[in-house]
Amino acid sequence: MAGAAVLWAAMLPGATYAATVSSGPAQLFAVAVYGLGSVICHQRADRSFHLFVEQLPVCARCTGLYAGAALAAVWHLSGARRAMPAADLTPAARRLLTVAALPLAASIAYEWGTGDVPSNLVRAATGVILGAAAAYVILAAVESTR
Repeated sequence: MAGAAVLWAAMLPGATYAATVSSGPAQLFAVAVYGLGSVICHQRADRSFHLFVEQLPVCARCTGLYAGAALAAVWHLSGARRAMPAADLTPAARRLLTVAALPLAASIAYEWGTGDVPSNLVRAATGVILGAAAAYVILAAVESTR
């Protein structure tokens, strides 16, 4: 599961690069990742990072979510994590996810309340926080069942 988070985060810039290459396999890879990205994200160009003169397959906030999840997965795989007892998982997970969602919720409230869209860096940063927390909770839950 942790490997999947890292792989998906790596596939985003990989697909962006592949979109600039004219070979069949690279284009097929890009189409697959951009296609999956379109199912889970609005893919608005103005709310997305651009790399290799191409838009990433998901918006800045989603990029942050997946980057945060990948960072938490790498941290989890490194063994540096602190074990969370199974009995404490649910209340602790709720608290962690609630606190981690506050910056993202605040940026959305600001956007909807003012009509001003925060920068892509702000959108990505709020995503990183929540993505890392969500991955941590999922990985801790999986580990506690072992």
